[in-house]
Amino acid sequence: MMRIALEVWRQRSPDEAGRFVRYETHEASPDMSLLELLDVINEGLVQKGEEPIAFDSDCREGICGTCGFMVNGLAHGPLQGAAACQVYLRHFRDGETLFLEPFRAKAFPLIKDLVISRGALDRLIAAGGYVSVNTGNAPEANTSTIRKDDAERAMDAAACIACGACIGACPNASAALFTGAKITHLGSLPEGQPERSRRALRMVRAAATEGFGHCTFAGECETACPKSIPLQVITQMNRDFLAARISGDERGEARHIAPGTPKRRR
Repeated sequence: MMRIALEVWRQRSPDEAGRFVRYETHEASPDMSLLELLDVINEGLVQKGEEPIAFDSDCREGICGTCGFMVNGLAHGPLQGAAACQVYLRHFRDGETLFLEPFRAKAFPLIKDLVISRGALDRLIAAGGYVSVNTGNAPEANTSTIRKDDAERAMDAAACIACGACIGACPNASAALFTGAKITHLGSLPEGQPERSRRALRMVRAAATEGFGHCTFAGECETACPKSIPLQVITQMNRDFLAARISGDERGEARHIAPGTPKRRR
């Protein structure tokens, strides 16, 4: 068994001041995940009639991305290529103190404790992260006319789980890695070509409207991403955005259309 102490950010509402509260346990198993440890602590708090720690989780398999928070200043914790639910206590020292706090970004308003609203990411998708054609069923791989390099690039970018770790880790709270992943994913496939220019224009502008910062290629986003999305997707996003502006494709897009306004089918 391990001795682990948690300094957890507790804040009852966005309008109230928050602070770190210390919780200690001497019976933590090295095979527990961080979320399981929070479950154990919450069970004790409930038994004592105290308010449990609020945190997000769903699949607990590193798929859904809802469990993201900062662990000792690192998005999702010290383990690269993994979400917080995949970080186990064996990755820490016996007797260590862990500081848990929510992602800090203007576009991610805090709801309670470790829970934030990631609605801004949904609105970025609504701004252009879709295709308006019926793509049909998944084709047989051997009959696909898509080049292997393009297919692999699309699959790598599509691995993004919208957890927000890239924003939480970025010193500018930029959503460039997330936006670039969606633009690269769809822009690498034939179905995404008709709306490629409009997609880049709308999503980049929507990111600015939501209050995300500008990308300065600090590289923290790639390190924090649990799916190891590469920085190259940001380069692709910049290329598509500049190409759309230079080619004059932004005619009719100069006035930003509110996300969710155009009719579309995903």
